[in-house]
This record gives sequence, C-alpha cells and structure tokens, in this order.
Amino acid sequence: MTDAATTAPGAEPAVLATGVDVVLGGHQILSGVDLRVERGEVVALLGANGSGKSTLVRALLGIAPRTAGEVRLLGGALGNGVPWDRIGYVPQRLPAGGGVPATAVEVVVSGLVHGRTLRPPRDARKRALAALEQVGMARHAHRSVLQMSGGQQQRVLIARALVREPDLLVLDEPTSGIDLPTQETFVATVRRLHEAGGTVLVILHELGAFAGLIDRAVALRHGRVVYDGPPPTPRGEHAGPEHEHTHPHADPPPPDPGTGLSMEVLP
Repeated sequence: MTDAATTAPGAEPAVLATGVDVVLGGHQILSGVDLRVERGEVVALLGANGSGKSTLVRALLGIAPRTAGEVRLLGGALGNGVPWDRIGYVPQRLPAGGGVPATAVEVVVSGLVHGRTLRPPRDARKRALAALEQVGMARHAHRSVLQMSGGQQQRVLIARALVREPDLLVLDEPTSGIDLPTQETFVATVRRLHEAGGTVLVILHELGAFAGLIDRAVALRHGRVVYDGPPPTPRGEHAGPEHEHTHPHADPPPPDPGTGLSMEVLP
C-alpha cells in the first residue's frame, strides 16, 4: 500500500471509464459504459449472468479489447502509465496454464513479478506464505494448484492479489465456491485494506459477507449501467444469488448474447 492510496484533494479517481464499448464475436457486449470509483471506495458491480460484469472488468484491466471509450486506473491511462504493481486482480478461476504443475506458493510469488520486473523481490517467498496464511492456505503452500478444488484455487488467486498490498483491488465473484468461515476471513482482510485507504471494485451476485463493506452499487443489464447508487438491502427473493439487481425504472436494453470467455490474471 502506497501513500497514493489515500484520497487527497484533487486526486484522480482510482477507476475512471467513459463511453466503454466492447464487441466480441460480432456481438455488442458493453455499450457506452461510464464508471467512476473514487479512491478509498468499495464499489460492487451487480447484475445477472450475461449482464457484462466480467467483460467490463476485463476491459478496465486491458484484458478484453475495447472498441470505444477511455479507461484510467490510479491516474494512469490504460496502456500508458498504469501502475500495475499497485493493482491486485482476482479472476473467477485459474486461467489455463498449459498443465504446468505450479505450487500455491509459486502462483502467489508470481503476483510480485510485474512489468519490467523479471525477478521477484528477495522476501517474495515470505510474503507469499503470509498471504496464503491470510486465506487459510498456508498448509497447502507446496501443493500443485492442479490438484486443488475450485474453492482452494480461488483462495490461492486471492492470496496472489493480496501479496501486492494493492492500492486498487479488483475482484470477480471472489467468494464463489468458498465456505462461509473463509469468506468472513477474506472480507475481514479486504476491510483492513480498505481501512488503510485501499480501493475495491468487486463483482457480486449477492452482497453476502460483503454487505457491510459496500459503499456503492453499480448494476449492469445487457451491457449497460442501469443503476448507480446505494447498495440494495436484500430481502426475500432479492437475497438469492440469481436475483437480477437492476433499477426497477431503467429502460430495458437489447438482449446480451454473452461471451463464454475464460478469465485471466494480470501480468
């Protein structure tokens, strides 16, 4: 965590996206998306499956190609000056890695290798083990991630993001497949990062363990922002993971064909 994580008068937002369009396979996935996340905010991206949440995050991080729009992260324009070493990212699942049997600690250490840095710092292993301890995976540090369950792999990816002590943490359904005690431990870790001045952008199907941490909710429907305001208070059917969290007065946009793309991690 750097001093830049602290909100200062006149500081640029942690995330600033304007007019973002994404077309994949001839289908319009995102249409004119604007998103602003101030430094120190915790913002939830909500919406049903196929609403464009993951594609938006991928576009913000330069993983999915934009056909229009501009993105700035921590004051740097995407592709030119973004401080990637200060950004942590947790995708939905481990990306395909060619079957290389990397251990959990090796995956987490890779989170400290970025940009022009070809070698991890000397204390990388110590920091990686501490990050694995935060998510309850220290005892599996030397186990191949290919032998782990989906939930265990997710916890390794969370540790990989946390090891950077990021100013901006981007999470794509981070608690999916994780038991409740581990969810609560992880959310407590995110809360500490937030209290230190960090910014969090998290994709959620339901607020769940994050409910008391979210400052603002942004809902997507069919690739468009349809709500930006206070987080919802889930009740009854609204608390279910399949509930579509959209503003009731929003005009319904055209249907979304979906992408079916796999997730990736930052370099």
